[in-house]
Amino acid sequence: MKVYFANDLFNDGSRMFNMHTVGRIRNEIGGDIVVYNPMENDEINDKDSFADAQMVADADYEQLKSSDLLVAVLDSGDVGVGVEVGLAYEMDIPIIGVYTDVRQKGYENKDKIKILSEIGQNQFSYVNIMQTGLIMNNGVMVDNVDDLVEKVAMFNEEYKKINK
Repeated sequence: MKVYFANDLFNDGSRMFNMHTVGRIRNEIGGDIVVYNPMENDEINDKDSFADAQMVADADYEQLKSSDLLVAVLDSGDVGVGVEVGLAYEMDIPIIGVYTDVRQKGYENKDKIKILSEIGQNQFSYVNIMQTGLIMNNGVMVDNVDDLVEKVAMFNEEYKKINK
């Protein structure tokens, strides 16, 4: 099974998250899983070299359309991830959305709910609901890496059953 891993890749925090998470998928599931992480494609993402917008779009599009599963990290609100979610949805590629923002916790706290009416006091996170709707229509949402790895393993088992 081929997995396309979509996330922001332009700062140390995102790059470390990507390496850690993709590493866990590869090491814990292993076998015949192939993970395409655009961050590892030096032809388009070595920032000391050159790749124009069309080169990036063409390379990532080719990888996405040949994938069996999209993992989309929603934490940064990266526009590219949104495009990849939309394309995967249109191609009927299952999607696992990953949203780890801790501000989504405490939704039952009455003080947090009460203060929502004050400007600048929203204590909850926001993620684009059209994007999450597309993911939920064609996959699942998770809020941590452990659950992500578990869901990828489940998709892999289903993939193997279907493609024997």
